[in-house]
Amino acid sequence: MPRRRKDGNPPLIRLFLPLALLLILALGVSPLRAADIPCVWTDVERIVAVGDLHGDYENLVDILKGTGLVDEGLHWAGGRSHLVQTGDIMDRGPDARKILDLLMKLELEAALAGGKVHVLIGNHEMLNIIGIAFEYPGYVTLAQFLSFLPEDFRESREKEVLKGAAADGSDAKTTSPEASFLLKNYWAKTMKTDKDAQAAYAGAFIEDYGAWFLKKNCIEKINDVVFVHGGVSSKYSTWDLGRINSVLREELAFLSEPVKNPKVMRLFRPQIIYDRLGPLWYRDLAQRDEKEFARDIDQIFANLKARFMVIAHSPQVGSPVAMEYMSRFQKRIWIIDTGITHAFGGRLSALVIDNGQFSVWGEEDE
Repeated sequence: MPRRRKDGNPPLIRLFLPLALLLILALGVSPLRAADIPCVWTDVERIVAVGDLHGDYENLVDILKGTGLVDEGLHWAGGRSHLVQTGDIMDRGPDARKILDLLMKLELEAALAGGKVHVLIGNHEMLNIIGIAFEYPGYVTLAQFLSFLPEDFRESREKEVLKGAAADGSDAKTTSPEASFLLKNYWAKTMKTDKDAQAAYAGAFIEDYGAWFLKKNCIEKINDVVFVHGGVSSKYSTWDLGRINSVLREELAFLSEPVKNPKVMRLFRPQIIYDRLGPLWYRDLAQRDEKEFARDIDQIFANLKARFMVIAHSPQVGSPVAMEYMSRFQKRIWIIDTGITHAFGGRLSALVIDNGQFSVWGEEDE
């Protein structure tokens, strides 16, 4: 018999347990049941879908008020309505953290009222969860970086910067305009080049919001409508929705771990998160010629057993906020990334599905 440790597991079993889990992930076999986290709902009367926000808290608030989902105090007023935010809360703008905190609050309030807040994972959430958002210049803004940076880390660094400035004869008061200018320049450079600061940001983001995100889906079906950030390609249309979500969450959970064995990493091959045909990245439904792609669309919908699909990810910034510009393929595909964030023009919109009837709430409805 192999020698056992106090916990009762033989040393060899303890050695191979992580490799067994890795094999499960690599093969795309979920140790969790897809039903553990629901991704299909029926008999929902009213749905309000909102696309990419990219840190624009104020515009989200205007949309939620305009569509009647919140009151003036930003409490849930939507009753049994379902709000679907299709991902890309993060990056490009300043207030992703404020958006997350608001949606987390509304999630609880909506549930008490019989409604539901759905937050889907987009590619920008993925990049932050696995800690590689800084590899994409311009994604993480200075305001977003500072909002997630641990307070003790920030205070320690700023104390050093101001102490150095005082030694040079500069004004070291933290409230002075000179100090504010100095610190802003310091952090703007630091966030782009300092790996320790980037790691502190990523670690705090995971600690505060990682567990919440890792219980979210990237694709859901409500009534006969599929909601997804990028789109569903022919490749993934044959997958069960629960399987897509489970595999994605497992990949994100594995890659978000702060310490990884390089040998194990070489064995791990994600299926979904980097795949350009995957639900986080796919753009053909928004960009391909409709006549050329019509047969593929028919098969995708047949595989999904759905009638409509709501996508975001591909900004429709050159067109007015209106049904004819937000729908494709005979109003079967709806594109709700209209450039809501000020970074893309601040064009407010939401897709409203009321008892199966589609309408667009836009700037003229504010």
